[in-house]
Amino acid sequence: MENKYNHYEHSVGLIMMHLEWKPKYAYRMFAKEEQKNLCIACIRRAASLHQIKIIVISVMPEHVHVEVMVSMNLSASKVLQILKGLSAKLFFMKNPKARLRYPKGHLWSRGKFASSVGFVQEEVVRNYILNQEEHHRGNSTL
Repeated sequence: MENKYNHYEHSVGLIMMHLEWKPKYAYRMFAKEEQKNLCIACIRRAASLHQIKIIVISVMPEHVHVEVMVSMNLSASKVLQILKGLSAKLFFMKNPKARLRYPKGHLWSRGKFASSVGFVQEEVVRNYILNQEEHHRGNSTL
């Protein structure tokens, strides 16, 4: 990634974050490829609607890792609220049968992880996210 900063009317900079969250009740909702791809598409759509740039994403059966780049006016909690809330809404719209497992419409747990990422750490975080399947191979829990 180039060291390019975003220029705004009264500020210059960018914020990169590594985010992680789980489905409610730690269900392995995304073990099937079809569900995993739908989840990725829903998260990408939620991000694109709010000018959140996804650098890399990895959806595991029981959790999600995302590295994002956002403007300086979005906090980590706001980004998570957008990605989790809107992706859940889109997921249930595209997959109504998932409501059988989540009748109240809460796809994601309340828990979350967020960490800022600098240009120096960015490659390390990207490799960690991309190698999640290898990292969790044979492990049924986090």
